[in-house]
Amino acid sequence: MFDHNETLEEARARNVHDALFEDVGVCDWTAQLVPSERVHARLLVREEAVLCGRDWFEACLFQLDPSTTVEWAYAEGDLMVANTDVCQIQADARALLTAERPSMNFLQTLSAVATQTFRHMKAIERASPNPRGCAVLDTRKTLPGLRLAQKYAVRVGGGVNQRLALYDGILIKENHIAAAGSVTAALLSAQTLVAEEAAKHGRDIGIQIEVETLEQLREAFTAGATSILLDNFDEALMRQAVAINQEMTGGHALLEASGGVTLAQLRGIAATGVDRISIGKLTKDVTAIDFSMRVLGKVAG
Repeated sequence: MFDHNETLEEARARNVHDALFEDVGVCDWTAQLVPSERVHARLLVREEAVLCGRDWFEACLFQLDPSTTVEWAYAEGDLMVANTDVCQIQADARALLTAERPSMNFLQTLSAVATQTFRHMKAIERASPNPRGCAVLDTRKTLPGLRLAQKYAVRVGGGVNQRLALYDGILIKENHIAAAGSVTAALLSAQTLVAEEAAKHGRDIGIQIEVETLEQLREAFTAGATSILLDNFDEALMRQAVAINQEMTGGHALLEASGGVTLAQLRGIAATGVDRISIGKLTKDVTAIDFSMRVLGKVAG
């Protein structure tokens, strides 16, 4: 349908262009009220958070003033201390004031995703009996236009990406199963498609199927499924699913818990032995991190 899959670098350039286009338009009239002189500014974080989005922040500034310099006190992925300086900036005053809000929007949003992911990963530390461990995953429930940026932020926070987009693998859900007629029929169709794409184009397309009952789980394993999404299973059912996986595949299939998972539930879910827990709120329920920028004065000379 489209000619290629967007890279993170392409997405970042598009994000920055769109942010400046929608905010600046033909002119930032208010910025024209100040002299076009080089100024020094500081960026402060008001709460503990994981820093994410430095490249987006810088790109906004560089787009308007290529001579901008940014000195960071924290590396990407660092846990920032509340009420500390994040970076020092030198830039043209007009460019800085124009780019201030778009650049901080990226930083506050991506840092929020990374921070939330970090907290979810901390919640399951050493909770899993699974020798492969347990990981927190995102979903496709992302903010429009920021898919790859938010997926990147999840990785910065220590999480793992579910498929990036529809092009990034097959996920057979309840409506696909209903349309196909059964779990077995849906899986057979997917396996046939994957084999054809591998033969024709050398593509390696993963297959995952969502199940809602233990009966569907057994049917999926019988049909050759190697990756299962457990939809809205409670912890007791998850333990049974782990046991069935051990019985039917020797524990080799991946089991992923999903469906309204809260932070309070995470540790108990990890303790069932599932491999992965996918959580939509990592990217769709974003509470911005509190950053503040202050211009300190003109740069001497």
